[in-house]
Amino acid sequence: MSDTQPWNVTPIAPSRRWRLSLLIAGLALVSCATPPPSPSPSPSQPAPMPTATAVAPTIAPTIAPTVAPTATLAASPTAAALPDEAAIALSDKLIKNLIGGDYAGAAADFDDQMRSALPDDKLKTTWEAVLGQVGAFQAQLSSQVQKQDPYLVVITPLRFEKVTLDAKVVVDPATGKVSGLFFAPNQASLPTALPYQPPAYVQADRLEEREVTVGSGEWAVPGVLTLPKGASAQAPVPAVVLVAGSGPNDRDETVGPNKPFRDLAWGLASNGVASLRYDKRTRVHGQEMMALPGGFTVQEEVVDDALAAAELLRNTPGVDPSKVYVLGHSLGGMLAPRIAAADPKLAGLVILAGATRPLEDLMVEQTQYILGLDGSVSPEEQAQLDALKEQAGRVKALKPGEALTTTEPVLGAPPRYWQDLNGYRPVEAARSVPHPMLILQGERDYQVTMAQFEDWREGLGSREDVQFKSYPDLNHLFIAGQGQISPAEYETPGHVAEQVVKDIAAWLTAR
Repeated sequence: MSDTQPWNVTPIAPSRRWRLSLLIAGLALVSCATPPPSPSPSPSQPAPMPTATAVAPTIAPTIAPTVAPTATLAASPTAAALPDEAAIALSDKLIKNLIGGDYAGAAADFDDQMRSALPDDKLKTTWEAVLGQVGAFQAQLSSQVQKQDPYLVVITPLRFEKVTLDAKVVVDPATGKVSGLFFAPNQASLPTALPYQPPAYVQADRLEEREVTVGSGEWAVPGVLTLPKGASAQAPVPAVVLVAGSGPNDRDETVGPNKPFRDLAWGLASNGVASLRYDKRTRVHGQEMMALPGGFTVQEEVVDDALAAAELLRNTPGVDPSKVYVLGHSLGGMLAPRIAAADPKLAGLVILAGATRPLEDLMVEQTQYILGLDGSVSPEEQAQLDALKEQAGRVKALKPGEALTTTEPVLGAPPRYWQDLNGYRPVEAARSVPHPMLILQGERDYQVTMAQFEDWREGLGSREDVQFKSYPDLNHLFIAGQGQISPAEYETPGHVAEQVVKDIAAWLTAR
């Protein structure tokens, strides 16, 4: 892996690099440009990992996708209607106004959605917070344009005191307006990504995959079905729906070079269990989700597609329809009891690092943890934390009718999203469903901690049909590591621990 930095810029220390990523994830949330989903490769032909920077997994519900700067994007008739030079001029105007502190001027070409989600005061806060992390602005470098149907994405490297960032300005050619704004670490300064390699426990000759569609109509999403070879109507196998955590995850729940859901799918198939994983609706239909009247909730983000996936499995030749399970990770685990309440035909639940406490509180806790990793919190970092606490307070103060009168995002999601979750208690919900459960936890997880694992155990420990297990060396992705965990750990390639795969497979096949 290369550590070369262009223009002799001093590299950011790993902890600070990830602090920057968290800041960007929390503040630059507006976009309409969703990358097209990539088909899942054959187990014997692993596809190269894209080199787009991944943000450490959080419990945040942000739906804004980062435009992958290395993607090869074909030109479309719509995108071609606006010359590249015009898109660059829009981006250049925005950036120069930001640098000059003219936030009204910077936002002058925003479309209505951008104006609503990132008004002048929030734009000012975002820019000042970025400067607080990366130091003074030094130089603006040459722009390039990528075509992402139907948008144009102008990528401009900006050199700061501590690092070079890519400013990504998303332009809608149909309107000549700015539809998205991102800041991300400059791609040229990042380590070269390695292709995904299956873990040793995967037996590629014992499984097969095919593309499927989950759901129907305007909300359909692409997915992949993984089956053990030999599964048939005469020899049906158990199957599990893989429900991802927060954010616009792809089917593999990709984080940096890691693909935990692909590990699970291929590992389970090697042990006789089928699975279905799919791109989240917020990845495929981000713009449409934001346009829903009153916004959206976890019902639209997570639950509906999980239910559709379970029904698809029940009607798949080779799958035992009486042995279809749901496996939820992080936010997916938190919502697994809600999914089960809506589908009594499910055979059971597997909960991996399922959150039990309010998401807004977890976002504050995660930020405090990350900012404190180096033993100090700068004034700029404290200001970031204070702003996050203020937003969390807004979530808790939402009144019953307020979510219907405003759609301005709070902590990256519409008020209706938070109001829906304010009344949801995962452990209480789990007590009210009869489904057997397997609840697993990594003991080095700082996003969903052992304290929340104990919440599950305290609430469900008296039930004979619920099993619990924690793993001392594993993090939030159920990948092994050592020492104090930081988000930088997710930059290191790894795989879901074999013991986790074996424990899940044994529980599913024994029932």
